[in-house]
Amino acid sequence: MVAQHISNGMYGMILVEPEGGLSPVDREFYIMQGELYTAQRHGSQGLQEFSLDKLLDERPEHLLFNGNMDALTQTHKMEADVGDNVCIFFGVGGPNATSSFHVIGEIFDKVYDQASLTSPPLSDVQITLVPPGGATMVEFEVEYPGKYILVDHALSRLEKGLAGFLHVNGEENPEVFHTEEAHDPNSGH
Repeated sequence: MVAQHISNGMYGMILVEPEGGLSPVDREFYIMQGELYTAQRHGSQGLQEFSLDKLLDERPEHLLFNGNMDALTQTHKMEADVGDNVCIFFGVGGPNATSSFHVIGEIFDKVYDQASLTSPPLSDVQITLVPPGGATMVEFEVEYPGKYILVDHALSRLEKGLAGFLHVNGEENPEVFHTEEAHDPNSGH
């Protein structure tokens, strides 16, 4: 069945640039989110048999980026430098779960909703929804060094393998976190 093919990784992303191309960026990354429906529970070792019941009930045991739970945390290192303009082409293979794509510690400067590269982008977006079979393109400038975590903001999915790291290298700039405003100790922030 089609949903089983998709769950087994039969999906991908094709970029068709608009006439004149896209704006230049310093770093580009292509990321796909997917689901695996196995009879064995998440964390089990060895052969993972497909579960039709879990697929039909939309209960994935594993969620992953780029086909592997460790793809963007251990296998492939995504890197950028402070000041880089980063572009992420993000798609959801599915077959069932919608993603609330987010990079912890960042705000997207531009979001090309539903991957419409000829429509004006949204700006100053923290999380963007991407349906199964859908895609988006986000751009943001990294201003501070560190390890930024890529997640689906349905955060329990992190525990089932859905995480990635963007390593940002460079000098710390204390001005990024400095403010002249008085701090209210009663605000809780």
